[in-house]
Amino acid sequence: MKTVCLIGKPNVGKSSIFNRLINEKKAIILSEPGITRDRLYGIVEYQGKKFNLIDTGGIHGIDDDFNKDIEMQAMLATDEADVILFVVDGLEDLSESDKKIRNMLKKSGKEVIVVVNKLDNVKRNENIYNYYELGFPTVLGVSAEHNLGFKELLDILTKDIEVITNEDEDVLKFCFIGRPNVGKSSLINALLNEERVIVSDVAGTTRDAIDTKFTYNQKDYIVIDTAGMRKKGRIYETIEKYSLLRSMKAIDRSDVCVLVIDAETGIIEHDKHILSYALDAGKGVVICVNKWDTVNNPDVAIKKWKLELETYFKFVPYINFVFTSAKTKKRLATLMPEVIKAYENNRKEIKTSLLNDVISEAVSLHEAPSYKGKRLKIYFVSQTGMKPPKFTFNVNNKNLVHFSYERYLENKLREAFDLEGTPIILQFKNKSDK
Repeated sequence: MKTVCLIGKPNVGKSSIFNRLINEKKAIILSEPGITRDRLYGIVEYQGKKFNLIDTGGIHGIDDDFNKDIEMQAMLATDEADVILFVVDGLEDLSESDKKIRNMLKKSGKEVIVVVNKLDNVKRNENIYNYYELGFPTVLGVSAEHNLGFKELLDILTKDIEVITNEDEDVLKFCFIGRPNVGKSSLINALLNEERVIVSDVAGTTRDAIDTKFTYNQKDYIVIDTAGMRKKGRIYETIEKYSLLRSMKAIDRSDVCVLVIDAETGIIEHDKHILSYALDAGKGVVICVNKWDTVNNPDVAIKKWKLELETYFKFVPYINFVFTSAKTKKRLATLMPEVIKAYENNRKEIKTSLLNDVISEAVSLHEAPSYKGKRLKIYFVSQTGMKPPKFTFNVNNKNLVHFSYERYLENKLREAFDLEGTPIILQFKNKSDK
């Protein structure tokens, strides 16, 4: 998808604009400058069209370590973006920081739209002409606080985006996601049995997303390699969070995501962070520990690894693990069956009568706890969606659903039906609601 990035000095309203565009409160909004230090990612949907959006920390122009880090994050985001929204404060004159950012963006060669925020009345709208001084042809006035000017902005951002439908709709598409240099490209080459993707020991050599169709057991599949870093340099190789945007692009187009973990370096917190994006997108998931050829005494190590994986990823006990070596192709045959299982379970449809039998038995075994003399009653349950499976419970009062009882119901559904490899959604609806 197209990628749009928000850039600007602190406290001009980038986070508020980000939240308006993605239509949810994801960015932290405070008046203290410099709150958004790391980049935030979201997907904007407008009239059937979608694009990636990145929010960045404000660029101060003050020479200290904190602000250098913010500026570095902004530069990384700018490098990945197709269009840059240069956000300025419509209540202030242009500052040296604005001019510094202008100079940086001119060098980038990217399309830049100047977004003048906080223009919420006729008098303030007159200020917009001051910002043509920055030298960019497109200048738009908005008010994030009052939701003004966003239709015009979205019209411009989506004018060259096509609504793509039915593209290989029935073909299973999966991607490898994970930190740089964990062996994603090597795994693809091993699956395809040919050097179709560039493989290097240098983190970030895969420059563009690559889709490859191949045949497995007489069926067609598409594997998506995630785009890599566009520039070389120590900064680009050491910031793990930069891999998130590349992963998100692949996640959005995939049915199943394979999170690749490096057996040499082990599990780190960032692996969990990347996995959360696949889960939030409702995709089927497999966890693959790669570079298994580097492990000493693998028969003993696999028990230790499984325990560590189960502990670290205990919040997703339904995800299966495979241990492979792209280099030697050992245990590679264990990967595709798990990908196919996650795909099929992610699209699974369950009969309403079976669902109600399982939930009725679950309630009879363990009633919901009472709260202030009231108890949750479940009247009816049905499947109301898939990819991932979504189950809607008609109840007397959805406010009586305790998270522990919701987890209990989820476990009972997973015990009764094979739902390995996919998240599921439980929705509770009052019987009286339309």
